[in-house]
Amino acid sequence: MNSKPETLNVNIQMLLLALSRQLQTKIVDADYQITALHGGTVASVHLLNGTAQTADHRQLPFRLVRKVQRKWERYSDPDSWRREYDLYASDLAETFSENLRWPTCYYVEMNAEANQFELWLEYVEGTSGSQLTLDMYEQAALELGRYQGKLYAEQPAALHAITNLSTADFMSNNYVHYRSWPFVHDYIRSSECPFPPHLREMLIAIDEQADVIGERIRALPLVLCHRDFWSTNIIHADHDAGKIVLIDWDTAGWGYAGEDLASLIADETHPDYMVDYYRRCVPAYARGFAEYAPSILPEDHCVYEMILLIFGYRLVESYRHAEEAQDQTIVIRTLESIYAMKNDFAPH
Repeated sequence: MNSKPETLNVNIQMLLLALSRQLQTKIVDADYQITALHGGTVASVHLLNGTAQTADHRQLPFRLVRKVQRKWERYSDPDSWRREYDLYASDLAETFSENLRWPTCYYVEMNAEANQFELWLEYVEGTSGSQLTLDMYEQAALELGRYQGKLYAEQPAALHAITNLSTADFMSNNYVHYRSWPFVHDYIRSSECPFPPHLREMLIAIDEQADVIGERIRALPLVLCHRDFWSTNIIHADHDAGKIVLIDWDTAGWGYAGEDLASLIADETHPDYMVDYYRRCVPAYARGFAEYAPSILPEDHCVYEMILLIFGYRLVESYRHAEEAQDQTIVIRTLESIYAMKNDFAPH
């Protein structure tokens, strides 16, 4: 067996077990190369690409993703660090539709002493991130609507058996947290804020109407939300008839219909495309949801308000922390795009 970088600390027995499940035959050895994928200070994600040796001496090519998640604490959601472990250990996979799923997990193990877990996952080839087209965005919204509508209509036992899900007030809690921060709240109300008046008024109006908006949102169906439903976590699979595969489920939980669209449309999206995404994705999501739960969604889906609740103050924070003028310009252009959405579906 080839030597492996010590810093990765690959457990060979875990690897062989995961490969045996992936390749559906007993694997006794493996040679591979390692490539870092995305990850941060609390998670490492690597692609293992190589050849597995079977018990009967065959050589089989493989690609496998290893994700190691360490314990950390997210504001208002302290158990999110272990959520993917809990979800993959549950029966949630049974609820996925033909056209929307997560990567197959071949092995998962929790190391309680180290406060971390490992996932050994399918590597999904496909289009993601900035390469997603408008049609792919629309398809993702449609399939999400179908999936959430089906869960809402059927209420499967597998979903309700899961205990570690973020709560329905996650969005509002984070909004209140930001609103209480003078660094952003007071700034947009100060004379030093250079934002155009209509953008400042848009942000302030959300604060003034927060109670009414909250009541309208809470009247929407309560569904399972991915809560990180943005371009880099969406894979339009190449070899699976263009089906949608979602990764990074650590913020998943109970939320309101349409909440995930806020991330799809506004989370680090190029401002030139946001209005088109909004106009295509909101109706597509509603169509998909209505296939299983007709007449449940009101005409106003509150997505515009959700975008501002989730990203309004975060954008102000980004503007204030920006080191380059061009980054500040992007924030202003993003807010302009959000402002342009309000006449499409937002209440008048």
